[in-house]
Amino acid sequence: MALAGTLKEADITAALAACTAAESFKHKEFFAKVGLSAKSADDIKKAFLVIDQDQSGFIEEEELKLFLQNFAAGARALTDAETKAFLKAGDIDGDGMIGIDEFATMVKA
Repeated sequence: MALAGTLKEADITAALAACTAAESFKHKEFFAKVGLSAKSADDIKKAFLVIDQDQSGFIEEEELKLFLQNFAAGARALTDAETKAFLKAGDIDGDGMIGIDEFATMVKA
């Protein structure tokens, strides 16, 4: 996947393994386990650009639902509840989307 060059494969595997069950995804834990929290602002921006699949400048709910698949093709989709909780955690300005600055704030929190 496109994030493999930025993150260690072993970290990606471990982070995905920790959230294989439905309703087990916790964004703070995932960002820490996958190593994204420790990355530079540039690397976080690269991750954002991969996750923002329609290149709109925002991560929308549908893109969040497929968030884990940006790390590994066979990863599960987030449940509706996980997706809504993830969006609520990242959407600081309440517009229903996560912008680059909101994403960076969420990753570093």
